Order: sequence, then structure tokens, then C-alpha cells
Amino acid sequence: MATIHILHLHSTFAPGGKELRAVQLMNAFGDKARHTIASAMPDQLGARERIASGVKYEIAQNPPPLTGKPSIRRYEAIANYMRRFDLVLTYNWGAIDGVMAARVFGRGLPPVVHHEDGFNADEAARLNPVRNMYRRIALPAANALVVPSKRLEKIAQTAWKQPAERIVRIPNGIETARFAGQPNPEALPGFERKPGETVIGTVAGLREVKDLPMLVRAVGGLSQRVRLVIVGEGPERQAILDAAEAMGLENKLLLPGFVPDPWRYMGLFDIFALSSKSEQFPISVVEAMAAGLPICAPPAGDVPLMVAPENANYIGPDWSEVDLRNRLEVLVKHPHERERVGAANRAKARSEYDDKRMIRAYAELYESAMGRKGLLSA
Repeated sequence: MATIHILHLHSTFAPGGKELRAVQLMNAFGDKARHTIASAMPDQLGARERIASGVKYEIAQNPPPLTGKPSIRRYEAIANYMRRFDLVLTYNWGAIDGVMAARVFGRGLPPVVHHEDGFNADEAARLNPVRNMYRRIALPAANALVVPSKRLEKIAQTAWKQPAERIVRIPNGIETARFAGQPNPEALPGFERKPGETVIGTVAGLREVKDLPMLVRAVGGLSQRVRLVIVGEGPERQAILDAAEAMGLENKLLLPGFVPDPWRYMGLFDIFALSSKSEQFPISVVEAMAAGLPICAPPAGDVPLMVAPENANYIGPDWSEVDLRNRLEVLVKHPHERERVGAANRAKARSEYDDKRMIRAYAELYESAMGRKGLLSA
């Protein structure tokens, strides 16, 4: 059986949620597919470090530009480039022009599956009406639109006017069993736990949309002894440090940068906290649940639906740092409550968010788009 050649069009291939899920699927498909990866930001390729040895892939050299002003000539160049592949996978707004190219020059093109995983800060509070219209025009050219959350599923139907039968919701999944082992303190550079401290942790890109200075201010207002660990890298690092200094939290904050293999350190936290202005179905929350942690967060995306019912009281009704602080305070003061909620979250993660279910769903979707059953799931 011939190996499938898949083109991935990414807005960026830095190690974020959508990129790491794409790599997760590449690794799962193994020698059944080979991959070409094109990034609209060609210097952002860090996720390639997570591609398993033996997976056949290449980084596209001088592909047609994926971003820019609407241009028939550019769409034609993208379409001509796409013709050499068996399947084209496009990801988020930064790669939507791959779908538009199929809309304008669709004859003879391979099937296109578009993935939407959420929004940056510029659309966290309000969707961009121009982008909404552009998606309405482009998306009918895709064989399917994949979303991870019920919230995005609703947006796709209402704002982007896509018929329900063309939208496929596949929740993100992880290898939950990996998070059952004992965490390794050495896996997290600079980590230490002093007697009597409760460790509050999060894993996120240090970007404006994550609103991590708000998390710092919420933790800084707690009355108990705590340590805050923010795992990730990005342009908001200094803003986080400034917020910590303002709250007198400098000596209680650890910023180790991006650290791979979260199953090795997630269990070092006592509480997992989120402060994002915009999320859909964050993998970090699933990882924290699999590690048996309670989740304290605003009602971002599907987070209120993701967590176990026992965790409901720790998901706030809005994005107030005072509310986040108050809910954290309860968990910090009551270790038995943390254990009760964390155990319920672990059970739900294992039953609903294991990666085998997700991988099977994606394999079947891609096979259906190509009309070639059993190529990826066999």
C-alpha cells in the first residue's frame, strides 16, 4: 500500500497546542504517511523537535506565502503547490488561505481538512467580522472543519455559517497513563518546595491572551504560603515578572521556560490554575486532570464542561482576579478537597480524554476525506 503524502499548512509550527497535537498524530500514523510542513512563520519550527524518530517529514522550502492581502495570483500559487499531495491539512486563521486557494482553484486539488483551535488576543473578546466573512467564503471548499470544543462548534455554525454536518468535533486527547507515575522534581529546572507551601502551577505560552499577569495578581493576594510555577515561553515574560514584583511575589515565582514532557512534572503541582481570556479545549487542562489535580480557572471555552462535576465550584463565572483568588484560597486551605476533586478529574480524563480515542477519530476523518478507508487506522 502506497504511503500517503500529507501537506500541513500552519500559521506557526512553534510548540503550542495545535502544533503538538499535529505532531502527536504524525507520530501515531508512523510509516503510513509522510509529511511536508509549511509554516506562515518560517522561523517558528520548534514543534519539529517532538516528531518521533522514523517519521518521514520535511520542512517545506520556499512554499508560496500563506499570508498577505487577497491575491488571485497567490491563491493560484498555493493551489498549484497543493496538487502534489494526497491530503492537505490547514490549521487556524494563519493558514486559511490554503482553504481559500481550494475555493478559487479547486479543480483537481486533493481533499482539504481545516482545523480551528481558537483565537489570539485580537479575537478573545470579540470575533473579527472581516475574518468571519472570509471564513464563510473559504470554508465550503474544505471537506471538513475540525474543532475541539463545543464553543467553537457553535461559533462555526453561527458566525461562520457552516452546516452542522460538515463540522467535526474531536476533543483533544493525551496518553493519560503517563501521568499516573511519580513526578520528578529534577524535570522542572529550579523547582523547590519549601515546608508548608502549596504549589500552584500552569503550563501556557507566555502570550497576552493567556493573561498570566492576572494569575500572578490573584496568587499574590492569597493569605497562605504558596509557590507559583508558570511553565512556558513567550513575549509576556517581562510583564509577568513586573506583576510579581508589584505583588511582592518575586521569590515565590518560578519561570523555567518551555519544558517538554509534562507527565514528568505536572504532579509536582497541588493545583492547576488557568487565567486565559480565550481557550477552547486546552490540552494542559486535560494533562492536569490526568495527573489528579483540581483545576481553578475562569469559564474559558469548554473548561467548565471538561472538568469533573466535583470541580465545578472552582471554575469562576467571569474573568475576575478577585474571584480566581477566592476560589484558589479554598483549595489552598483544604488539602482533602484538592485530593477529592483531583481524583474525580483523573477518572474523567482516563475515561473520556485518552489519546487512542482521538487518534482513531482523526484517522477515520482523514481517510473519509480521501475516500481511502484503512490507510491510517489499520
